[in-house]
Amino acid sequence: MAELMMLTADPGGAAAVLPALTLLTHHVRVAPPALSSVVEDDGAAVVLLDARADLVAARTLCRGLSGPMAAPPVLLVLTEGGFTAVSRSWGAADVVLVSAGPAEVEARLRMIAEVARPDPEPSGSADRLEAGDLVIDASAYTARVRGRHLDLTYKEFELLRHLVQNPGRVLSRAQLLQEVWGYDYFGGTRTVDVHVRRLRAKLGSEHDQLIGTVRNVGYRFDPRGRDGGDGRDDRTGGEERAGREERGSGAPGR
Repeated sequence: MAELMMLTADPGGAAAVLPALTLLTHHVRVAPPALSSVVEDDGAAVVLLDARADLVAARTLCRGLSGPMAAPPVLLVLTEGGFTAVSRSWGAADVVLVSAGPAEVEARLRMIAEVARPDPEPSGSADRLEAGDLVIDASAYTARVRGRHLDLTYKEFELLRHLVQNPGRVLSRAQLLQEVWGYDYFGGTRTVDVHVRRLRAKLGSEHDQLIGTVRNVGYRFDPRGRDGGDGRDDRTGGEERAGREERGSGAPGR
């Protein structure tokens, strides 16, 4: 059962404007046709506006209700002659004839209320990734660890995001180069080592083990921050060689 507000000057009230309402179970409050009537009431799910007699006044009021003020959706109650004048510019959610039966009125009220009802807040966002102390906001291109902002380059951010999106999955250097840098990148796979080394440095000693090394294969993201015992040794090999290559040939990452 919905709470409805009928705006009408008819002394007969809602039953005189839309007789089908008497056969439905909705609670209808009747108020004068004015913006103030709606402003003073915050419980109505739908406003029914009596537009049978004065189309000009109904249009003005309807436009006011559909403007900046946060008013409920408006269902215009019209005679057949009123259909020739009403248009989308009035701002009404829907229209109904005074002769409509209870089934039609109920259906229109239900559909209006469903459209007007806000969608529930999503429990999670595809743009937001959380892994322990690490939070990535893809829409803002920001990453934070324990609230501390990480100053990452574009490729560092993309690499970190890709790793976090694949927790526990071992990704080879060739895979990461292809999936993060793209097919058109001609640099060597040591580019990945350089960027991983930079990411670990920016994550800090407390969190650098989030990016684990699998010897002779590649890297994996471990949300628990446990490297598995095989990552530290490999850093002193592949990544130091990568650092020497970077200093000798210029920064390979874009």
